[in-house]
This record gives sequence, C-alpha cells and structure tokens, in this order.
Amino acid sequence: MPQSKTELVRKFFAAYRSRDRAYVENGMTDDFTFTSPYDDAIDKAAYFERCWPVGERAIKENVLERIVEQGSEAFVTYRCVTTKGDEFRNTEFFVFDGDRVRSIDVYFGASYRDGKFVRQKEGDGT
Repeated sequence: MPQSKTELVRKFFAAYRSRDRAYVENGMTDDFTFTSPYDDAIDKAAYFERCWPVGERAIKENVLERIVEQGSEAFVTYRCVTTKGDEFRNTEFFVFDGDRVRSIDVYFGASYRDGKFVRQKEGDGT
C-alpha cells in the first residue's frame, strides 16, 4: 500500500537529519531535480555535491511545522538550526513519482541568530 506524501516527507527529513544519504538518494527518482534561488533544476549528483550537509553548514535540527499534500505533491514548511547556531525557515515543494521524490523546489525564509533576525546580504543564502 502506498504511503501518504506526508509520511514520505517526514521520513525524508528524518533521513536528512540523521545524514542517511543512502535513504535520501534511494528515495529520489533517477531524473530528480532540485531548484532554489541558487540552483536551476540541478540533478541528483549536483544536489549531493552542493546541498548535502557537511561541515559548518550541517543541519543540527529541523522541525517540520506544516505539510500540505495534494495528489502527488506536497508543500512542507520547516525551521532549521545549523551546527553554527544559525536558524532559518524554508518552504519546499515536493513532486513525487509514486513513493519517490521527482523534484524539490525550495523557497528561502528569514534567518535568525540567537533568536534575532539577521538581514541577509544579496547573494548570501542559507
């Protein structure tokens, strides 16, 4: 029986949090694409090279705030805390092919440090 898109998103984020690259990679279709303000439909290999958490940019915590699913698509809004203590909130739009992620589009939100808003410079991403 197919899983709900909400459950798939939860598992994807849990694997991201635990740095279970194999789970995330296997959960993506072969033609997976990722789009953000800095990435234009990059493929799976480029996603892992550019976006997988390493070093100082690693995610210490991500808290799913809301997931809205419709058919084979889902929006998720989450709050992250990096290992450096930076916090930010993003929204991602997932498109699924069955139980696998075909694409993700990310929309960046505000950033915080020590609970205070941090204005981002143009070209500076979270």
